[in-house]
Amino acid sequence: MRKSRSMVAALLALGLVLGGSSHAFTQDKPARPDRGEHHPQIHGAMRALNVAARHLERAEHDFGGHRAKALELVKQAEGELKQAIEYAKAHPAMHGQPGAAGAPTPAPKTQ
Repeated sequence: MRKSRSMVAALLALGLVLGGSSHAFTQDKPARPDRGEHHPQIHGAMRALNVAARHLERAEHDFGGHRAKALELVKQAEGELKQAIEYAKAHPAMHGQPGAAGAPTPAPKTQ
């Protein structure tokens, strides 16, 4: 019982560290068209996954294989987001990239 409580506490601490340290990296940042960043939310998610992967790689325990599985899934998610960006580049009219024919007009900001 005591061992499972310490495991839960360790996992919660890891979650807090990952969440707190990646918070700054996931803030909405302006798109960087000069760097090809026409999808700031996707690029923000990619940065957050990169931070999560680094934390998981540096974790001291394996947590019964769950840390390794989480790292594998983070890497898989990174690959999916890279494919999403490539797809958007190949289909600019369908994904609202600036200057794309048929791109939706952004809604005006309301206060």
